[in-house]
Amino acid sequence: MLNSDSPIWRPYTQMKTAAPPLNVIKGEGIWLELDDGRRIMDCISSWWVTIHGHAHPAIAQTLYRQAQQLEQVIFAGFTHEPAEQLARKLLTHVPASLTRVFFSDNGSTAVEVALKMAYQYWHNGGEPQRSRFISFEGGYHGDTIGAMSIGKSSPWWQAFQPLLFETDVVPFPATFDGDEQVEAKESEALDKIEFLLNQGHHAGIVIEPLIQGAAGMRMCRPQFLQALAQLARQFGVLLIYDEVMTGFGRTGSLFACLKSATAPDIICLSKGLSGGCLPLSVTLATDAIYEAFYSNDATKALYHGHTYTGNPLACATGLTSLELLQQQPHFQDMENHHRRYLVQYLQGHPKLEHLRICGTIAAMEVKTDGTDGYFNAIAPILKAKFLEAGFLIRPLGNTIYLMPPYCITTDELESIYRVIRQILDEL
Repeated sequence: MLNSDSPIWRPYTQMKTAAPPLNVIKGEGIWLELDDGRRIMDCISSWWVTIHGHAHPAIAQTLYRQAQQLEQVIFAGFTHEPAEQLARKLLTHVPASLTRVFFSDNGSTAVEVALKMAYQYWHNGGEPQRSRFISFEGGYHGDTIGAMSIGKSSPWWQAFQPLLFETDVVPFPATFDGDEQVEAKESEALDKIEFLLNQGHHAGIVIEPLIQGAAGMRMCRPQFLQALAQLARQFGVLLIYDEVMTGFGRTGSLFACLKSATAPDIICLSKGLSGGCLPLSVTLATDAIYEAFYSNDATKALYHGHTYTGNPLACATGLTSLELLQQQPHFQDMENHHRRYLVQYLQGHPKLEHLRICGTIAAMEVKTDGTDGYFNAIAPILKAKFLEAGFLIRPLGNTIYLMPPYCITTDELESIYRVIRQILDEL
């Protein structure tokens, strides 16, 4: 058993009031085994990363083989085959306009790199006044200062407001099944963006395409992204997709840009990139952006890096993860299964509203007397009830969402919907 006086300071946790953490001793597929013998079904891919399930044998074998050959090397002035192969492989799966790959080690830093790329692109071209970014209400892009600045409408950043740089935040046209106001919401957002772009001060637009994750799995339509991309092209502003969560099959296509038939100038990827095995991220960019840094002038280089940039172990597992996605594209079928069980068990439930599905993700709001959002008091109640029943479902406030590993069976998926129905009925 874990010692109650553990020295560990946990993420997103009020340590004074938090319950003791559960001690996981083993993971296999969709299951987590605790030290007291309980088995918990991981319905959220352990913070959205274990896309193939826990302890996948192919990824484990890759990690073992690579560790015997090369575990780490400085990435300035050196390279290695796992990074070279992963970079080339990734570029075959994204829009052809994306041609350059910058490695880092997590989603926040992938976004930070994108912001620095976008700003310095204009600065190197003699337009330093293009220093503002447009982002969306509810957007979450990470916990570093730049990422917090473009996600400043998130409820967690109030204490840091004096440290954050100015951005322009516009409404996110969140939609759901049966939403009759979606086109009006999209028009409102696009009109505000066009008004801002007319000022000529913006380096880029940053969005979580199709699904805002931490805001409560809020979803927008592909049509909105297409209109947004058209506006960005019209004004010559860089379009940045934060696909840290939406990448690697989550939307039902390998990437949200493919599902929405759009081609951003920069894409940020992490989470599922290594199959959930090791920290790894990339920022993909176009040749036009790369050329703005390619110079005899040393000051025009992108001065950014991380100790573990292009880590061979992580890159090797990333290659295996991509191969598994190609060999076993189960993510393409999950939307139909979600919809079938959502209709069977939850549609029309008096305690639910705003039911929605995109690819492998299903989400819904629980009606409560409190304000919708992350701090709604229903979250810890629901989380405890789900854990008691043997399911790791971690509501975002009053939003219940499902994001299981792709190895889940239809029977296992159905069991999640049954337990959600049962617990809602008992509330």
